[in-house]
Amino acid sequence: PPPPASPPASPPCPAAAPGSAQLVCAQGRNLKAVLCQRCGSRVLLPGAATFARREIQLPAMRKKAASGGGGDGAGDVLREHWLVRDMFSFENVGFTRDVGNVKFLVCADCEAGPIGWHCLDDKDSFYVALERVAHE
Repeated sequence: PPPPASPPASPPCPAAAPGSAQLVCAQGRNLKAVLCQRCGSRVLLPGAATFARREIQLPAMRKKAASGGGGDGAGDVLREHWLVRDMFSFENVGFTRDVGNVKFLVCADCEAGPIGWHCLDDKDSFYVALERVAHE
């Protein structure tokens, strides 16, 4: 009889996105400081947040000066976040007015954002999108 066929090679397991591997320690916390992409203001210190995967739609990034009306509803679906359990863990973050039961997180210095979100139903969960911040 012919030798048994070898099983097909399994695709590589989808690990963290290309950039996030160097950002997360073995305990799942942020290895580097989290900064505003625009002004470089420090948002979180290393170790202040935990890596989390959750699909969240955030409005498109905008500057304070360009914040005319309510926006056109355009935004991004983001899947990789820093989860912060205590709002006092932030070095520097601002919150928008409530939009439904959500507050968006913005840079407290230059007001670029939203960089993340906080659902008012869950007092202990603040999400910062990896794609919308810098790391050092």
